Amino acid sequence: MALATGPRPPPLLLPSKAINIPNPPSFDPHSRILISLKQCTHISQLKQIHALTLRSTSPYHPKTFFLYSQLLHFSSLLDFNYALQLFNQIQNPNSFMWNTLIRACANDVNNKDQAMRLYLEMLEQALVSPDKHTFPFVLKGCAYLFDVSEGIQVHAHALKHGFGSDVYVNNSLIHFYASCGFLDLAEKVFVKMPERSLVSWNVLLEGFVQFGKFNSALNLFREMRNTFDPDGYTLQSILTACAGLGAFSLGAWVHAYLLKKCDFNLSIDVFINNSLVDMYCKCGSLELAHQVFKRMPKRDLTSWNHMIRGFAMHGQAEAAIRCFDKMIRTERFRPNSITFTGVLSACNHKGMVSHGRLYFDMMVTDYKIKPALEHYGCLVDLLARAGFIDEALDLVSTMPMRPDAVIWRSLLDACSKKNSSVELSEELARQVVESEGDIGSGVYVLLSRVYASASRWDDVGSVRKLMTDKGVKKEPGCSSIEMDGVAHELFAGDTSHPQTKEIYQMLKVIDKKLESVGYSPDYSQAPMIDELNETKQHSLKLHSERLAIALGLLKLQPGKPIRIFKNLRVCNDCHEVTKLISRVFNVEIIVRDRARFHHFKDGFCSCSDYW
Repeated sequence: MALATGPRPPPLLLPSKAINIPNPPSFDPHSRILISLKQCTHISQLKQIHALTLRSTSPYHPKTFFLYSQLLHFSSLLDFNYALQLFNQIQNPNSFMWNTLIRACANDVNNKDQAMRLYLEMLEQALVSPDKHTFPFVLKGCAYLFDVSEGIQVHAHALKHGFGSDVYVNNSLIHFYASCGFLDLAEKVFVKMPERSLVSWNVLLEGFVQFGKFNSALNLFREMRNTFDPDGYTLQSILTACAGLGAFSLGAWVHAYLLKKCDFNLSIDVFINNSLVDMYCKCGSLELAHQVFKRMPKRDLTSWNHMIRGFAMHGQAEAAIRCFDKMIRTERFRPNSITFTGVLSACNHKGMVSHGRLYFDMMVTDYKIKPALEHYGCLVDLLARAGFIDEALDLVSTMPMRPDAVIWRSLLDACSKKNSSVELSEELARQVVESEGDIGSGVYVLLSRVYASASRWDDVGSVRKLMTDKGVKKEPGCSSIEMDGVAHELFAGDTSHPQTKEIYQMLKVIDKKLESVGYSPDYSQAPMIDELNETKQHSLKLHSERLAIALGLLKLQPGKPIRIFKNLRVCNDCHEVTKLISRVFNVEIIVRDRARFHHFKDGFCSCSDYW
């Protein structure tokens, strides 16, 4: 072995307080330097150790090569550029040295593109072959850069070098494909693995969760339980999937498992507890979310953000604002962009216009946070729904970025509810079409309501004909209800459920009880044509959430809340009916629609009829 060391530098002395280098007679210079390396915490110390190595060791001694591999390892952790200079001084570096530098690139945000360059240089020199440690480091860099073509080439190289069955290489391939959105290829690698570790399952789980494949994640988790016990990474992914699906029972099971089976340090881990808070909030149990939050021994900014947003989505604006005030005044956390999204959302759900203006100004003036599209969206929606449509339009016109379809739709929705001019609504609908491109049914439905409120039935019919001509179908309402850990999906007018007969019989029971308390249907959001009242009433009765409520009344134990998750906003009539059902049947009903949570109890809703 030879080192291209160049001229020897002048002697340097290590400060005794920085590095304690033992000097017993039995220790040779290599051993002493290795011990000092393990104490090294700063690049200045490492440079002095490097200088000492040049002075006191021979480049031809067998131990010197190993010593330089360790110098390279420690320098890669402290200063990548210095590590690169050191690497270039070494003649014929071995695979460990190549891997050390490639790993340093993969772990450094500013040098991830260098990982592939070094790998190609390693292949070009052909002095050493890549090993099972090389490929995971290179693939990590490709995953960060979403460099699919080069990652696929690395996959081919791994197979060519005989690592097609290696667990570590395959885990890295799963991570690479999943990170780049190729979940089918990630799953293909996973299925073909002759041997899997817990990491193999966790990486694929994380990929499914990252791209919203929550059902796939839960199915994979159930399969994994036959082979491995979950660890902290598993539980965090599953909690996120439960939050996305509203799978309260499984989320609560994960919480119980964490407390009973896992290490105490994991049960108090801030990331795990943040996931629990988020899961309970999104599964409709704000009380349990708050309990977890209050018992956390340590909280970070994400903890507070989850709790603020949880209060907001459940309509508890005052609690969200109290939480925000405590965060900044007592706990001294500095809010970020996500914090203010939560606070503005809380104001929006409660119609607190003055508070919304105040917190928007606070974000910009006091915390110097540049408003993003979602902040403007919250404030525009708040103003428009509260009737300040002109002010909302002025805000849109002064935004520094182009409004998206969501903002235009929120304005159109407000116009349809506030009986604004048809001309303005038509202009807003045109803006939605221009912003959205591939347009869905929502804008047509909103515009038809504007025409219906103005009794312009010919225009309502024209909207329906336009939808038919363009092949646009109204998005079907779908509600899910979880019972005994199983999610039941029901669509509007559904007759495919195994218990359809019992569900429709229960609907008749509900209708009779509603009639007895003076219920009168609200047809304002019934189908878009001027149908007979009987037809409209029949349509309203078969909305998906009513079918789900009927199933819940049939099957859930008395005293248990009915939790329903709907893909669309709740219509006026279903909202009124659900309030009445909660009183007549003495049951708590929790509904998460597209916008927020509604807690129905004793004939009232937590939204105070503002949604």
